[in-house]
Amino acid sequence: MTSRERVLKAINHQQPDRVPLDLGAMRASGINAVVYDKLKRRLGVVTPTKVFDTMQILAEVELEVVEKLHVDVVPLDAGCPGWLGQPASAGKPRRLFCGQEVHFAPDANITEEPDGSWVLRNAADEPTARMPKNGYYFDFLRPTMGGHQIDPDAFQPPSTVPEEQLEQIRQRAEFLFDNTDKALLGWGASISMMGLSALLSTNITQGALDEWLCMLMTEKDTANDMMGRYVDAVLSRLKLYHEAVDDRCVAWGIASDDAGTQRGVLVHPDLFAEMVKPHYKRVCDWVHANTPWKTFLHSCGSVYEYLPHWAEAGVDIFNPVQIAATNMEPERLKRELGDKLVFWGGGCDTQKVLPLGTPAEIREHVRHNLQVFGQGGGFVFTQVHNIQQDVPVENVEAMLAAAYEFGRYPFGANDMP
Repeated sequence: MTSRERVLKAINHQQPDRVPLDLGAMRASGINAVVYDKLKRRLGVVTPTKVFDTMQILAEVELEVVEKLHVDVVPLDAGCPGWLGQPASAGKPRRLFCGQEVHFAPDANITEEPDGSWVLRNAADEPTARMPKNGYYFDFLRPTMGGHQIDPDAFQPPSTVPEEQLEQIRQRAEFLFDNTDKALLGWGASISMMGLSALLSTNITQGALDEWLCMLMTEKDTANDMMGRYVDAVLSRLKLYHEAVDDRCVAWGIASDDAGTQRGVLVHPDLFAEMVKPHYKRVCDWVHANTPWKTFLHSCGSVYEYLPHWAEAGVDIFNPVQIAATNMEPERLKRELGDKLVFWGGGCDTQKVLPLGTPAEIREHVRHNLQVFGQGGGFVFTQVHNIQQDVPVENVEAMLAAAYEFGRYPFGANDMP
């Protein structure tokens, strides 16, 4: 069975030959460049290491490593289609604080401050994020909350995509589809209805999350109008991406909406169902009516109370499945929602188990999660969010080896946890 066939079966709630594996197919299933460099050298791959996500210092997982690790999914990321797959020499070499040399994308604008910290700048040379000296990744400089006023009339989300970017993603999709057997996961023009990217990433509303959450309760007509305009723009861009990519992807990331904390959701589920859910449905309905793609949603946190609403709105795949958060136990999720949602993640807890456990503990943890989530299909294995720089490489090896070893169907009755 090819990787593409394997993933298609899994996301259609069927059992393939084994549970598919993902490492690095999106910006929440990736691996820090330092750990990745150690991992690939153990596999005999000695190429320079590239960073494809500058903010998080995530590595591009090369196709040679994908093959060696039995990974089944590769990224088609509209945010950097001209950098993925290019030789490291096309980028900018730079040594991280730990001494590891990596290659950033050609357009990565990083400057160093007198205190040794790094500042990431945008195309206008304005500072947007900072990494302190000896840090592991960048943090945005903008505040999350701060009483800023939202001007609804000024909210004009982008509705088009530059031709150069569309051509780059078309070429990348063709290459991966024709030259590998991997499933392609597309990402671009996603929504974030809780305001984290839909609103706060625009200059007019920096630091306005608190204001936006209040508007969902007190200015409902205005909030709905803004979300409606936002979805209109997203659908215009999705149409362009589909014209470029065609049917080569198995799924497309339609939302990145970190709607939960470690202990619960950001707004009451009833308010979410009233105000936010209909806008998700518009996006999912368009994707299902116009493409063969599955809809893919990313949300960290304890979002158990939102999951039925997302499923009813048409979300097919949920990630990263933060199993250490409240009410997010694998058994509960699979029992109650396993026939409605594909779980893409939840394979290994990255808060405590992966960084702090022993390889033996990680193997047993992975085995348990595989055989809970994997019953009947509907599961793609990846860890809960990205692998951080301080995770021992031996633990990463143990996780990936266990996922490949224990993920084969059929699961025996004696193997059930």
